[in-house]
Amino acid sequence: MTELRHGDEYGDEPEPPDRSPAGLLYVPVRPGTFGCVTRLFRTPLGEHTAVAFTSAGRLTTTLGPDQAWIRLAELALRTLTAPLGVTALTVDPQLTAPSPAQAPAPRPHSRTSGPRTVGTVHATTAAAPVSVPAKWIR
Repeated sequence: MTELRHGDEYGDEPEPPDRSPAGLLYVPVRPGTFGCVTRLFRTPLGEHTAVAFTSAGRLTTTLGPDQAWIRLAELALRTLTAPLGVTALTVDPQLTAPSPAQAPAPRPHSRTSGPRTVGTVHATTAAAPVSVPAKWIR
């Protein structure tokens, strides 16, 4: 897995290392109101990240055969996600976890049990609208 950050500091190096993948990337999308939108994910530390793959096979292996995708250049993907405050781009992640299940309903409090805190995990979603011809979506 490679995580690319826009605006990283490179110290004393005269030029930043060439860490970007060459060519178009395979970017997972989902249906939206006006076409399709790029899917954003979270890193293990909870930060939003755009995700892209260097091949359709890698995308399918990681996200499944039913995952829709489009091809975008890295710069185009960064341009779409920047207004959402997403600066991280993860290329070819190999491990994904399912979304957390909704927390069970709290049980009635009994007199014999001590105080408990029951909370719900809230998932936030952000989307970057993508306007592309439908024939590009697989």
